[in-house]
Amino acid sequence: MKTKNLFKSNAIWLVFILEVIIFAVASNGAFIRTNNIINISRQVSYYGIASIGMTFVILIAGIDLSIGSIITIVNVVCAYLMVNMGMNMWLAILVSLVMSTLIGVLNGFMVATIGIPALIATFASQTIFEGVAYLISGGRPISGLPEGFALFGRSSLGMVPVCTIIMIVCFAIGSFILNKTFFGRYFYAIGGNEEASELSGIRVNRMKYLIYALSGLFAGLAGIVLLSRSNSAQSTVGKGLEFDVITCVVLGGVSVNGGVGRISGVVAGVMIIGCLTNGMILMDVSEYTQMVVKGLVLAVAVGIDCISKKRQAT
Repeated sequence: MKTKNLFKSNAIWLVFILEVIIFAVASNGAFIRTNNIINISRQVSYYGIASIGMTFVILIAGIDLSIGSIITIVNVVCAYLMVNMGMNMWLAILVSLVMSTLIGVLNGFMVATIGIPALIATFASQTIFEGVAYLISGGRPISGLPEGFALFGRSSLGMVPVCTIIMIVCFAIGSFILNKTFFGRYFYAIGGNEEASELSGIRVNRMKYLIYALSGLFAGLAGIVLLSRSNSAQSTVGKGLEFDVITCVVLGGVSVNGGVGRISGVVAGVMIIGCLTNGMILMDVSEYTQMVVKGLVLAVAVGIDCISKKRQAT
């Protein structure tokens, strides 16, 4: 029984190991070369960071479709402040992160106070801020960022990219919030049974404000890392990224029905999607085939979660 439980709790990591072996063999060892592993860690850093905020949202049985547009507008606004207005790099980053957090607060207001379903509220935010990003940039790339800005996406400490270190620190913070704070436990309680949580004294609406604000903050951090990595802001850079983030989180075992999930599983989900994308690129798989594969992965992950819930209910 213990072996069965151990296998079940670590199944996601076994899938990851199997995936690495398959791509290593298929690419004649190119997949597991040091340079490629470092490249994968850079590639997954920004949606790994964004997945932490999405984990909090899905834990309460919510959704945040605005993550991609938050990443986009942070890219555009931060670059615009530094390049077009000559603002100090650190101040521009701070302003951008405050803005992304406030967008999360706006999502929380629409969901918790007005009562708009999370799917509609965050889709509205996505549409609005994609448009705002385009209006600010005029649809043109913004380049010429300060040299020091390369620190967050293109610099390394030894062999380890700084963006990977930022992602690891963010995962540690996310794990600390869920496991060591009282409001982290509230996230699970709300996802398990919102009405019972309200009756037990948890201020559910306040928690929703906090959760969506955190989602906005982590998406903003992801936007800063992506901007530094690409060295140019574009008004479409975050389009569709929320799909990858949701896939990572659900694949990592966070239940779409709320109340179940761990950051460690999300880490595995992020690595699986990152390796899947990189491996398919190495094997020269077309972009559209990659979309089909990722869609199937998401459908299977959600399907397994739904079947598991039905079995528990019976």
